[in-house]
Amino acid sequence: MRAVVQRVSSASVTVDGTTIGAIDSPGLLVLVGVTHTDTPAEAARLATKLWHLRILDGEKSCSDTAAPLLVISQFTLYAETTKGRRPTWQAAAPGPVAEPLVEAVISTLRTLGAHVQTGRFGADMKVSLVNDGPITLVIDV
Repeated sequence: MRAVVQRVSSASVTVDGTTIGAIDSPGLLVLVGVTHTDTPAEAARLATKLWHLRILDGEKSCSDTAAPLLVISQFTLYAETTKGRRPTWQAAAPGPVAEPLVEAVISTLRTLGAHVQTGRFGADMKVSLVNDGPITLVIDV
């Protein structure tokens, strides 16, 4: 699994002009990509890493401050761009494989005590954010 994590002051996601997920206080925006070989164990490991990642103000984590997370599925994180001008998506897992694993990340975060907002799997989403720092990390598990 792969995640792009941004420390944000606020973030939101809309579908068809309607906000479906938003965080209005400092926290993390997490874009999650899944490849063919990913497992539920990796989803749990990613969630735990996100919950304890010390990138908030004062080197604190979401678990330290009860900061919210906005988690959005993002198959394009597994784009192949080394050849030509058009990305390929062959490394990205198909929806029936990826969706349960993204949901497992969200579920594990909630079990850990996180306040999690989400996007909608497979939807055309518009994401807005105020990157704080800016801090942006790529995490592979």
